[in-house]
Amino acid sequence: MSSDGTADEAVAGPLQRLWTDVLAPRGWRTDVPVAALALLLGLGFAVSLRTERASDGLAAARPADLVTILSDLTTRDEQLQRGIAQLQEQARALDSGNAGVALETAREREQELAILAGTIGAQGPGVVVTVSDPQGSVDPDVLVDALEELRDAGAEAIDLSGVRIVTSSYVVAGPSGGLDVDGVDVRAPYVLSAIGDPQTLAEALAIPGGVVDAVDAGAGAHAAVAQRGTVRITSLATATTPRYARPEPSASTP
Repeated sequence: MSSDGTADEAVAGPLQRLWTDVLAPRGWRTDVPVAALALLLGLGFAVSLRTERASDGLAAARPADLVTILSDLTTRDEQLQRGIAQLQEQARALDSGNAGVALETAREREQELAILAGTIGAQGPGVVVTVSDPQGSVDPDVLVDALEELRDAGAEAIDLSGVRIVTSSYVVAGPSGGLDVDGVDVRAPYVLSAIGDPQTLAEALAIPGGVVDAVDAGAGAHAAVAQRGTVRITSLATATTPRYARPEPSASTP
């Protein structure tokens, strides 16, 4: 064969090995499943790592803390289930066309909304929290956290040292060392009264690292939580007319 044929063979040798080792169908049949398996293993590891990180908070919690969290969730679930059953019963009564039931339901709903708005007094089981702070070491944020914890735990009415707490309430440092609660100068000891399930409210405040621990960390400060069979809240909030918000038109409104 001529010199040109020898050169062709020299080039064909490496190309043939490339086809045989990498590009040949046999290579694809072997390498692609291996690559796919590696990809699946990588995705599985990533998902496992993310799940592990998400559960680190609960994994690091003490058994007593986990029991508290579970009890809180169970109580909230029971409250929601009771609320659902009550609403379903009211819906059945309204569907029956009973005018008396409809009127009574409307009155009950009006009172419930008035309690939430703070325009009428309320009583029921709950907790009374006394925060002593002789050295003024309790930051207003701690009291705000206490209010949020009580709301999250299902408190239906809250009073802070004679001031009715509603959705628009605020707590900031007062001009004379105390607290400014909705424009009212409040001094220590601060008294939080909340109506709701006493055990759930008390447990929410006593979670490790929570409100009670934050108060007790202050110099000379202490928080005492007392569960009560009856808590009376007589302070009232002033109803305000929304300046910008208006009711959303119903779907039937043209």
